[in-house]
Amino acid sequence: MENSFFALLGRMKYIDRWCLMRNTRNETLSEHTLETAYLTHALLLLHREAGGMLIPEQGVLYALYHDCSEILTGDMPTPVKYKNESIRAAYKAVESEAERALLKRLPKGMAAKIAPCFDPPKEYKPFLKAADKLSALIKCIEEQKAGNHEFDRAYETLLQAVHDLKLPEAETFLREFLPAYRLTLDDL
Repeated sequence: MENSFFALLGRMKYIDRWCLMRNTRNETLSEHTLETAYLTHALLLLHREAGGMLIPEQGVLYALYHDCSEILTGDMPTPVKYKNESIRAAYKAVESEAERALLKRLPKGMAAKIAPCFDPPKEYKPFLKAADKLSALIKCIEEQKAGNHEFDRAYETLLQAVHDLKLPEAETFLREFLPAYRLTLDDL
């Protein structure tokens, strides 16, 4: 249907993440997207403080659209999505087709302005990837705090994945901000 793009974005709240894991509390794609936007902003603010030139607000915009294709594809579990190169390539093609299908639901002028949000410039991608992984790491911490050991291995894997990015701003976030996620409300 024409002009249904934003109505479809509104359905992000119905798409659950972590579908192969037992959750104490479900996390929706909408919640993940918002958190990833906050984290991208934080990482890019740290980047600017270190003398970087990227624009934090631009990164937030990219983060808001980073998983929109999942409105049509659903959330593919990471172990499946990245099992091998042929699956990764096939899923990337499915994501690209989903993005094109979404953009067709906008007037042409708006579609042309939103399309670049689906494929951010390469200099922003490490920050988006780090924010995405930090959001998942935070979900693991929340589940661990609730006594759910189902997320223990995911936590270790994600922590290593963040380190592997070798992004100084992500390391700063891990050191200076992540410990607070383990605190109780009273301690915060």
